[in-house]
Amino acid sequence: MLEPTAAPAAAAEPAAATAPAVAPAADPARILVVDDDPTVAEVVAGYLDRAGYRVDRAGDGPEALARAAGHRPDLVVLDLMLPGMDGLEVCRRLRGQGPVPVIMLTARGDEDDRVLGLEVGADDYVTKPFSPRELVLRVESVLRRTRPAPAPRPPSAAGLTADPAARRATKDGAELALTLREFDLLAFFLRHPGRAFAREELMREVWGWDFGDLSTVTVHVRRLRGKVEDDPARPRLIQTVWGVGYRFDPAGREAD
Repeated sequence: MLEPTAAPAAAAEPAAATAPAVAPAADPARILVVDDDPTVAEVVAGYLDRAGYRVDRAGDGPEALARAAGHRPDLVVLDLMLPGMDGLEVCRRLRGQGPVPVIMLTARGDEDDRVLGLEVGADDYVTKPFSPRELVLRVESVLRRTRPAPAPRPPSAAGLTADPAARRATKDGAELALTLREFDLLAFFLRHPGRAFAREELMREVWGWDFGDLSTVTVHVRRLRGKVEDDPARPRLIQTVWGVGYRFDPAGREAD
């Protein structure tokens, strides 16, 4: 199992000084770290603790599910390569218990494994070896998007509504079971009907990243289509604009 690596710029600094500063919160977020490598888990938990979070740890899937059931975490940092029940199955079962953001840790560099993690509901992934400081920043980024955003009126079109304050999306009045990023992506499309966006733009505007694996956007668009389109194989609402990216068409017209 690969261990996380500290960022080069922090090599000469003591560990306590390297975690990004996070403003103290009256009720700090609870993070569940799931990794069977005690060294990795200790490093990750230490950085998150110094960043101001409450941290629980689990060494395998069953223990992670039991801890999540006892104290629902605000976010889970989940290793893909766990003994017995792997991280993909743990993620599926966590998502079955209710919405919770998941950041997947993987020592694999294969794109298929990253896509699988996103397919089962992970909101982000970090490939080992990684900088613990970067992981803390990813955690902060994901949690920031779970906080209610002020919106006088939830954006809606084509029978779809996304209420940022309630983090609730509906289609024709029926609630949609969306992951964190799927919700953010739908809300963004509803706020910008008729405009074509490149995948790079969507990654920047929805994920808040200036760089990253663009397959993340592709996977989430495909998953979102499966939940909002009448016929996901022939999408009319979230259309592919060849050579550009994607466009939300509230009229649901057949793509050119």
